[in-house]
Amino acid sequence: MRPDNNLFLHEEILLLALKDEEGTIASCARYNYAVGGAILAELLLGQRIAVDPSKKKRVSVVNSGPLGDPLIDEWLAKIAAAKRPKSLQDWVYRIANTKDLKHRIALPLCQRGILKVEEKSILLLFTQRVYPQIRAEPERRILDRLHQAIFTDAESIDPRTIVLLSLAKSADLLSALFGRKAVKPRKARIERLVGGEIAGKATRDAIQAVDSAVMIACIMPVVTTS
Repeated sequence: MRPDNNLFLHEEILLLALKDEEGTIASCARYNYAVGGAILAELLLGQRIAVDPSKKKRVSVVNSGPLGDPLIDEWLAKIAAAKRPKSLQDWVYRIANTKDLKHRIALPLCQRGILKVEEKSILLLFTQRVYPQIRAEPERRILDRLHQAIFTDAESIDPRTIVLLSLAKSADLLSALFGRKAVKPRKARIERLVGGEIAGKATRDAIQAVDSAVMIACIMPVVTTS
């Protein structure tokens, strides 16, 4: 079993998005798309996929070896099995609309004693699965990493923390986590980090590709139905 300080990006995003006591996702229309971006970021950072640098941003598999997470490895297999190469934003959209996405991410965290699953009654007619937090330390470590990245001027920031910061920003989570008044004066610092000024080339390329894909994927339903 992986240690608590070795979570995948989509697991970290879920912990940040969940209300600790209620176990529900805070109001966040982009959460699922950030998860899609997180899974693709893992595949990019793990050198499992590559993105065509052309405008079409088509994705190809360069290494089919598993990364050890069922959800990530499932999507790696789907990308490899696709009859035609698809764009990064197309894959973000498909992952974001996976059935029971939140539950599939939460289950391993429940098995590790970080969350627990409960059935919540809604108007005595429906039940909803919720995931209250039972161990705060894993999320606290994530928040500490993000706090150091945002609120200090440290030049040495872990690449995965920078990717996570970009995903949290794309999901509109930063103000909810740290407060709008605190985050606003650090906007330039955040943009510098997610813009890749501190990160290495591989991290910078992953951030730029995923951030653009998440933004486009978020408006795909609007474009499709309009």
